[in-house]
Amino acid sequence: MSAAQLCEKSAPTRIEPPACSNEHMRTREIYLILEQERVTPVFQPIVDLASGDIFGYEGLIRGPAGSPLHSPGELFQAASRCGSLTDLEWLCCRKVLTRFMQLGLPQRLFVNISPQTVALAAVEGRDLLQSIGLAGNGRDRVVIELTEHTQARDLVSFHRAMSLIRALGFGVALDDLGEGFSSLRLWSELNPGFVKIDMHFVQGVHLSALKFQFLKSLQQIAENCGSSLVAEGIESVADLNVLRDLGIRLGQGYLFQKPLERPLATISDAARQAFGTRQISVYPEVTSLVGRAVTAERLLLDVEPMPPQATNQEVFERFEADPELGALPVVRDGIPKGLISRHKFIGQYARPYYKELYGRRSCTTLMDHQPLIVEKDISLHELSQTLTGVEPRYLGEGFVITHYGRYAGFGSAQDLIRAITRLQVEAARYANPLTLLPGNVPIDGHMTRLLDAGQPFTACYADLNHFKSFNDAYGYRRGDEMIKLTATLLANACDTGRDFLGHIGGDDFIVLFQSEDWEARCTRALQTFDRDALALFDREDVARNGIGGEDRLGNPQLFPLTSLALGVIRILPADFPSHLEVAAAAAEAKKQAKRIGGSALFIERRHPAASKPS
Repeated sequence: MSAAQLCEKSAPTRIEPPACSNEHMRTREIYLILEQERVTPVFQPIVDLASGDIFGYEGLIRGPAGSPLHSPGELFQAASRCGSLTDLEWLCCRKVLTRFMQLGLPQRLFVNISPQTVALAAVEGRDLLQSIGLAGNGRDRVVIELTEHTQARDLVSFHRAMSLIRALGFGVALDDLGEGFSSLRLWSELNPGFVKIDMHFVQGVHLSALKFQFLKSLQQIAENCGSSLVAEGIESVADLNVLRDLGIRLGQGYLFQKPLERPLATISDAARQAFGTRQISVYPEVTSLVGRAVTAERLLLDVEPMPPQATNQEVFERFEADPELGALPVVRDGIPKGLISRHKFIGQYARPYYKELYGRRSCTTLMDHQPLIVEKDISLHELSQTLTGVEPRYLGEGFVITHYGRYAGFGSAQDLIRAITRLQVEAARYANPLTLLPGNVPIDGHMTRLLDAGQPFTACYADLNHFKSFNDAYGYRRGDEMIKLTATLLANACDTGRDFLGHIGGDDFIVLFQSEDWEARCTRALQTFDRDALALFDREDVARNGIGGEDRLGNPQLFPLTSLALGVIRILPADFPSHLEVAAAAAEAKKQAKRIGGSALFIERRHPAASKPS
């Protein structure tokens, strides 16, 4: 019977029959999709960001073409509302695996499934291999990607799913870190082989210091936990370069290839070209770790502790009353004795008959007797180093904060990451208070990255001629405008994805060009300066081509108008042991440019070895 026939009802003449509800229509369509298996697998490559090779494919699903349920989001939501989510997930897994085997793709396959569905199979005694349609060998090439369609806070299901999946020899991935619930806690608790980063934190990372610091922190955690990050939603070469330079192992997105029924054997031409150039990205932040003077006291949460004599039922009631409470410290006479983790406690307490048997017992039965305890005056820098050196479980459980050994409060790893991120962004933004450009430390850091990568580049040292006479004649405010003008025109001369601009201090700047047309960019910068700087001089000074002033002896003197000197040297990393030698060579080229007079470009074309004294 068609959906239209289901809606037909008897009615008086000339009165339209009532329309069938959209929800009823969707339910009927879901049943037909399941009965007729009307879902289509598509595959998107997951790429090794170090080599550009295809590491594996994620198997995705599309509903019937032309249907409101063609979108996977609409499809799974509709199935969930009518109670058919589990059946739809098994169908999709079977379809994806069958089609993948038919295509004969040799790489790994990432298959999406919710932990609740996997756990339900274990409870019902269903054969997981049969349910997902996998027979024979090849399990080591299949990665089960645990995803949350319902955003349920069910850690018990996650644990059951993980145990079953690993026992069968599958790989495990945690989907969409940064979305859903308590992702860092899940990561530390489940220790998956792969962790996928939500595209929100990936797209635009080359422009966002906040996203960059977030990904940098996640990569440090991944290295300590032995997980591989997968950056989702890569759509630009600039984002790809930053992710690759950060050391993030894998990525996927439209830059490489869109999801296709028959995926291509190679990635896109644009992506291949990006891997071929191996240019070093320009990070949108200062690379130094700040927060050495900021302490754990900033992270302190005022959590009322539990006494050791409190019962497990009382702990359960505390957690139930406050869904945001991640842990409860146990304190006797002001001294911390342990920590009760919410997810561990709820996982235990939810077991059959546990509440009846242990509800009245002391809360110490489920207490961690060796929690991480830190003094509140420890710096955030030291605390972050401590957390990366301890067991991964502390990332999810948090830590107790004390003052001279007595309980002061509670802190979480998530709050620590947020605090360090804010401080690093602040440092990046105010590296130079006037121009907001990176200062000496990030300049040296970027230069070192170029040298370490063996990447040839061009160092351009920029300096203003006769700036002191300008500043003396017009005052520091107009002097600041001259410096900001120089910063702006140098920034406009750069390709933001390839060229790094830093403010050494005062009226000195440096540009580290990876752009091949660096000479033309320098020439345009000089021409722009000579044109735009005239607006900062008084008319009479422009007319006489000089600034009236006095020499050191107090005698009247006409100083030349301020001009821009650019000293340039081509850097081949094999010729320069460190950034110190590069800086010295660029400074010498700048001196030669200043000797020319007026706005000038000097290019040191000699090999560095030829200029060294014998």
